[in-house]
Amino acid sequence: QVQLVESGGALVQPGGSLRLSCAASGFTLDGYAVGWFRQAPGKEREGVSCIGSSDGTTYYADSVKGRFTISRDNTNNTVYLQMNSLTPEDTANYFCAALPLYGSRCPTFTYENDPRGQGTQVTVSL
Repeated sequence: QVQLVESGGALVQPGGSLRLSCAASGFTLDGYAVGWFRQAPGKEREGVSCIGSSDGTTYYADSVKGRFTISRDNTNNTVYLQMNSLTPEDTANYFCAALPLYGSRCPTFTYENDPRGQGTQVTVSL
């Protein structure tokens, strides 16, 4: 059974950090690009970051560039999103998705009903 499970979301104060994990089972993530997306209530889904092929090519939305870092651990079949200097605007449900390894969907953060997890909630507030 193909499954992605996110974890690591929490309530954190502004300026704080979190590390999200995206663990896969039933398939190997190294055959896919993996994107992180977020959606806040009343807002459109937003692509946050994506990591491409095994050479580790990474992409970031302008809103998180310099604050978030995506990485992958193929041995553990997991992708991480390190989030630093969090602001209330980062509050959202974050989910990961397995995207095609080649093509433009990773660099353009284009989600098209790809395998995804249920998400993990990140709340940044005092």
